[in-house]
Amino acid sequence: MDVALIGSPESVLTTSLRLSASAQHVRAATQSGLVALNPQGETVPALAERWIVTDDGRSFIFRLREGTWPDGSELTAASARDALEDAIEGLEGTSLAQDLAPVEEVRAMAGRVIELRLSTPEPYLLQILAQPELALRQPGGETGPMTMQREGDAITLNFKPPLERGLPDDEEWQESVREIRLHPLPAEEAIAMFDSGEAETVIGGTLGNFPLVETGPLSSGTLRLDTTYGLFGLQVRADGGLLSNTGVREGLAMAIDRPALMARYNISGWVPTTRPVSPGLPGDPGLVNERWVDQPIEERREEAAARISAWRAQFDEGDLSQPATISLAIGDAPGWELLYRDLAAQLATVGLRLERADDARDADLVLVDRVARYPAPRWFLNQFHCSLGRGLCDENVDTLVEIALAETDPVARARTLAQAEAELTLANVYIPIGAPLRWSLVRGSVDAFLPNPYAFHPLPEMAQIPR
Repeated sequence: MDVALIGSPESVLTTSLRLSASAQHVRAATQSGLVALNPQGETVPALAERWIVTDDGRSFIFRLREGTWPDGSELTAASARDALEDAIEGLEGTSLAQDLAPVEEVRAMAGRVIELRLSTPEPYLLQILAQPELALRQPGGETGPMTMQREGDAITLNFKPPLERGLPDDEEWQESVREIRLHPLPAEEAIAMFDSGEAETVIGGTLGNFPLVETGPLSSGTLRLDTTYGLFGLQVRADGGLLSNTGVREGLAMAIDRPALMARYNISGWVPTTRPVSPGLPGDPGLVNERWVDQPIEERREEAAARISAWRAQFDEGDLSQPATISLAIGDAPGWELLYRDLAAQLATVGLRLERADDARDADLVLVDRVARYPAPRWFLNQFHCSLGRGLCDENVDTLVEIALAETDPVARARTLAQAEAELTLANVYIPIGAPLRWSLVRGSVDAFLPNPYAFHPLPEMAQIPR
């Protein structure tokens, strides 16, 4: 079975803990954590065969499956604890480390049992532990269900024997699995490989390369779209000049006609939003509403233009007869080019000239296109934590998230997180547009591929042949 992964070989096969979407698929196939994600995006056993959660939600106890590490040493609670601690420490300084903040201690208990003690309940801890970055890696080879071989440009994944995967022995196991041949490629080449019949699946599509895909009636059986949660919008990086003013940043957010931006792509169910947290999350208490719902775009743009003019009249020493210039860091792909042009045309209506930035570090704005790891407000708010240095931030928001994390009452926690979202919204350090778009190309002969909110499609399940 041939699978084309959008990306370069270097980015897909990296040994780093900073993984692209395609690299996450490879890491999850070859390295296992305590738990994993199945094709539906649900958490299932991996190195841990089962677990319990205490009534107070502050202790997760995992029983490891019987087996050995790749070097032949025994899979023990102590060795698994050490590997998990190494993975957690390696994530320091990332947003995933913020997600793991409730984990106070990883304890090795008797035999093959380890315990994660939390400072406060975290309902989505299993979802976090299932992330490929939290695989328990060991010397000597892969800890996951598949091994990877590379000879020149040829990259193959093959299943380990059942006993090495923690399954009962089966003499005929090879009859129900197939080899996966991986092809890390630029989007255009990956699509061409699929169209020619050489690949059964293409994984890793974004809005940037979506215009390269055939979206007519003939594509209805092969094009799969994931309805995701996550961030798709503009993060403000500039801490000086025009965008240093909160009111001007709000004016920029007001000026964007989100439905018009998204209509160009004609994607059913792709919904615009003005909220930094995706609307419709499970358990959303409905305390935060969309902005400017009853205000026509013309009125919003008139207000935005007035704010920009007022700021420039007071602080801008340049030629006020010319539009103010702001820069945007955005990828180089057909979909990103369309988005850039449309944003530039919209912002021109309020007296702004949008230019491309050569380096995101020097940009006024950066396009954010990131799928959520788990469907909770805390993931979204953690993406803007001041410690990450991604752009403008609000320490009050970070404080509110910490207060919410200490709340054991779910209602009080939800209320505090809604307050944090409201504070982040008013800070206008992030300008939401909608949810991230993710797409794949899949032949009907491929089983176990299911669209899911995390746009994650496990390769081992695709390699299994139904009996």
